Amino acid sequence: MLKPIIAAALTFATAGFAVADTDHSKLPPEIQARHGLMANYAINLGVLGDMAKGKTDYNAELAALASANLAAFASTDQSLLWPEGSDAMTADGSRALPKIWEDRADFDAKSDDLATAATALAAVAGTDLAGLQSAMGGVGGACGACHKVYREPK
Repeated sequence: MLKPIIAAALTFATAGFAVADTDHSKLPPEIQARHGLMANYAINLGVLGDMAKGKTDYNAELAALASANLAAFASTDQSLLWPEGSDAMTADGSRALPKIWEDRADFDAKSDDLATAATALAAVAGTDLAGLQSAMGGVGGACGACHKVYREPK
């Protein structure tokens, strides 16, 4: 019974987060989908990060679910979400920098790094708090490595 409740809570929390600062209905579908994906990353990372930092109690089942979500999202082919011309210089509502398409191989490699780190996190997050804490840095590092180079600051 806990899994459906957790999944529903994550879904509703994500929906609220995704529409908080942008009217997604006015964005191109690719950018809408990217924003939704990033919102899903954020909500699941928030759940895990709060546990890792001791802000919430460690819950093995919830950690396993949130980390499995991250691994699934990160391991999915996202190439259709990043068409040329959907960068911040050409498309309203985008923070993607044109550098993505100038160095697509590096961008894709950073995406693969996230998938690897998220899969490693999913393998240990539900085992114990120490496992979760040890693997969070890899995911955070992979996210940051891409955002620093390919995302416009707020």
